[in-house]
Amino acid sequence: MADRDERAAGWGSRAVQVGFLLVVLALWYLATNRWGVNRLLLPNPVAVWHQLLDVLRTGEFWPDLRVTLIELVVAFALSMTLGTAVGYFVSRTRYAIRVFDPLFAGIYSIPIILFLPLYVLFFGLGPASKIALGATISFFPIVLSTIAGLGNVDRTLVTAARSMGASEYQMFRYVLLPAALPVILSGLRIGFTVALLSIIGSEVIASLAGLGHHIVQLGEGMDMARMFAYIAFVVVIAAVLNSTVSFLEKRGRRRI
Repeated sequence: MADRDERAAGWGSRAVQVGFLLVVLALWYLATNRWGVNRLLLPNPVAVWHQLLDVLRTGEFWPDLRVTLIELVVAFALSMTLGTAVGYFVSRTRYAIRVFDPLFAGIYSIPIILFLPLYVLFFGLGPASKIALGATISFFPIVLSTIAGLGNVDRTLVTAARSMGASEYQMFRYVLLPAALPVILSGLRIGFTVALLSIIGSEVIASLAGLGHHIVQLGEGMDMARMFAYIAFVVVIAAVLNSTVSFLEKRGRRRI
């Protein structure tokens, strides 16, 4: 009965989401075909759909998509490795947590994308500056979640494991990691999302390649229908990637 109610709630949520998208598309169509909105500002959704099909048919997006995905994978791998490692060592003592947790949280509250000109100055307009920026921004939610997860493990479990002679590896593998993994996974999901957003955003501002750079080029050429088609393509790619990461997070939670 509970499973049936949960499935019904899931289908209801999806129906609302689909309905919302249909309403947005209907308003978009009416704005460009009935309400006189300038198509240089907002192209017709039918034209955007045809352009999107042409983009997919020709496969012209592959070079830019490859650049963006490589930047994302490298940036997230760096931030995940450094964030979890730093978070683990900080969480080992209460003093380090009191010092570094508010410090990292304070830095994370700063809009780091403002420092993009410095990253471009140091690393150039190529992928290196996007990787560095994405890794920097996504580092903070990962390290903060790692500190929170490992630092709040029930002390009773730690004491019991030590009294039974558990080694450092056994303590981490069988006590700390299972208890902290849900929080760490949430931080990894958030880190992945902000890495994706920061990389695409930085490509729009200053880059030589990538999906964001291609969107800017189309806008500068006033090819608005194709620009919106690329925006829709990026939205779909981002949604697929985030759904994949959320699915992996849920699977990781079930295996605890």
